Amino acid sequence: MKSTLMDTNFQFPGQKSVYKGKVREVYTLENNILVMVATDRLSAFDVVMPRGIPYKGQILNQIATKMMAATEDIVPNWLLATPDPNVAVGKACEPFKVEMVIRGYLSGHAAREYKAGKRVLCGEPMPDGMKENDKFPDPIITPATKAEKGDHDEDISKTEILDRVIVSASDYEVLETYTKTLFQRGTEIAAERGLILVDTKYEFGKTKDGEIVLIDEIHTPDSSRYFYAEGYSERQSRGEAQKQLSKEFVRQWLISNGFQGLKGQKLPKMEDSYIESVSERYIELYESITGETFVKANLANIEERILANVTEYLKTIN
Repeated sequence: MKSTLMDTNFQFPGQKSVYKGKVREVYTLENNILVMVATDRLSAFDVVMPRGIPYKGQILNQIATKMMAATEDIVPNWLLATPDPNVAVGKACEPFKVEMVIRGYLSGHAAREYKAGKRVLCGEPMPDGMKENDKFPDPIITPATKAEKGDHDEDISKTEILDRVIVSASDYEVLETYTKTLFQRGTEIAAERGLILVDTKYEFGKTKDGEIVLIDEIHTPDSSRYFYAEGYSERQSRGEAQKQLSKEFVRQWLISNGFQGLKGQKLPKMEDSYIESVSERYIELYESITGETFVKANLANIEERILANVTEYLKTIN
């Protein structure tokens, strides 16, 4: 198997601290600089799988940074530079403790809740008579509280967020507007690629100067669900599953092997052939979403490469 980046322990110049999330590791440096490293770890149902996926970190980082560049005219973001295929460098922010999930279609988690009989999700009504993967009359925002490492994110309504003062009313209004604006732009970009942006999540933070900016990833297959536009209506009318580009194929594989992240469930073994197939699928996702050919980075000595590239970049801003 090819080399994968599962864990890092860098000491960058001016480093103050490090936070290790499910798939990203964030290094805080002096002068309000963050170095975000996208690892090859795979997370599903809020559980990190024991084996990594070759090129996954590079793919997610490069999609996210391309999409930030494509939306920076409508929503400010934290990004300053991408000195390495697996790395983004940007402004340090205080993250809001909610993820802004927006759904244009009844899919994934929303569809599972709908099948269980729910008609309200995070305070948002879902019309009766819908089939899985039907389009909502208008996109709905279904926020989630950000979980600590190892815990499940939880659905939460706008009312609860404001009542518990997780976000102020004035800040939430900005988050809501930015979420709708980004989703509209993401929908337009997807349409140019023959895709439908089904649902996605955005994370925001506040800079030292008090500006609300987009942070973390955007419109990647880990944070978003895409359908192929061609044949969508025909598949819906026949009651067939949609052809999609997202991490849902990993979730479905886990479900079919008896795992949904619930207590007492055992992770199925991921053989080399399956790992390779997931890597190939992520490359397909990259090329479909960006419309560009994926250029594989050198996997020999990944950590040495990252350290050298980031250190060289930091010299230009210090």
